[in-house]
Amino acid sequence: MTILPLILVGSLITIISLLNNVVLWFPDFSLIHTFTFGLLGIFVAFLIPYFIMEKKKQDNKKLVAGATGLSLYLFLLSPVILEDGKIQFVLDRFGATGMFLSLIVGLFVGFVLFLFSKFSFFSKDSSLPDFIAVWFDTLIPITLIMLSGWLLGVQANIDFFEVILAIFKPLSNIVQTYPGFVLSIFIPAFLYTFGISGWAMIPVVYPVYLSALAENEQVAAAGGDPSNIGVVETLYAFTDMGGIGTTLPLVIMMFFLAKSMRLKAIGRATVVPSIFNINEPLMFGAPVVFNPFFMIPMWIVSIVIPSITYWALYLGLVSIPSKTFLLWYVPMPISSYLATQDWRAIILAIILFAVAFIIFFPFFKAYDIQERKKESELSE
Repeated sequence: MTILPLILVGSLITIISLLNNVVLWFPDFSLIHTFTFGLLGIFVAFLIPYFIMEKKKQDNKKLVAGATGLSLYLFLLSPVILEDGKIQFVLDRFGATGMFLSLIVGLFVGFVLFLFSKFSFFSKDSSLPDFIAVWFDTLIPITLIMLSGWLLGVQANIDFFEVILAIFKPLSNIVQTYPGFVLSIFIPAFLYTFGISGWAMIPVVYPVYLSALAENEQVAAAGGDPSNIGVVETLYAFTDMGGIGTTLPLVIMMFFLAKSMRLKAIGRATVVPSIFNINEPLMFGAPVVFNPFFMIPMWIVSIVIPSITYWALYLGLVSIPSKTFLLWYVPMPISSYLATQDWRAIILAIILFAVAFIIFFPFFKAYDIQERKKESELSE
């Protein structure tokens, strides 16, 4: 969440860059994208140990932890030492593809520093300034951390970046398959119907999605055809219409078709947030959560909609996203076009809306009749 503004700036650059296709004199802002979204690995390497120390009530060590995480991360990127003494890094390793390494590095640094936080060279009543005590108390753990990097990267000559990618590759490959892609969308929606926010899945799937997008960008830049369908942009373009669970059609039904005064009121209250893909008011207000009338169709929708999306992109009917677009609040089908830069995405979004509408409708109708009957009984 801390680096989300930087990701959003990269997304804005994606939109602005569309003008380069029609206005030849328009400036190229792609470097802004490179130094925002393209540096995610570095940001995460700093922030994970920083927040570990903060959560463990070691505020006086969190900046040291972040700096150490950043140092070890750069060390393990296996930079090339040139003959003139200059160090050469591969820029692509700083970005989303480096997030797997930065996650491991951040957790390792946070663990070691917290482990040593119980030890101090000085007593609690020492008159030394706190920052000096921190300097000395972190000497041993930082030395051990950097020594570990030196043993792996220099003595063992291991490209730890490639090792971590190889370890996580099976997970990435699974998400890019049809079953894996559908499950990555269905599971958050399923949990959401029980009141567990879909955001709980972010730490698991986001690194996979972002790494896959980075691969798509590299392939597209080289003139190839991107193949990773499982990226966040696909969700924001198609499957999260109205929010997790593709709930916008349900809100439209409540707004225009509900006979129950309560459901119509909910439709009026939630239609604007839903257009901008915010569905918490609907989920807990309708409610959808723990309501079998809406839980069941939401499960079905969360299988059918990603299925149609996957095969439409896999068969080349719509372009696979290859640019950063995390402006999740942009309404569909505008977001569908911006995320894919393909006009056919608008047609697909309309089809998906219609399919979700058809799935939700009989369940909505049954619940509306039930609620209308309750209201009639209360008014008598």
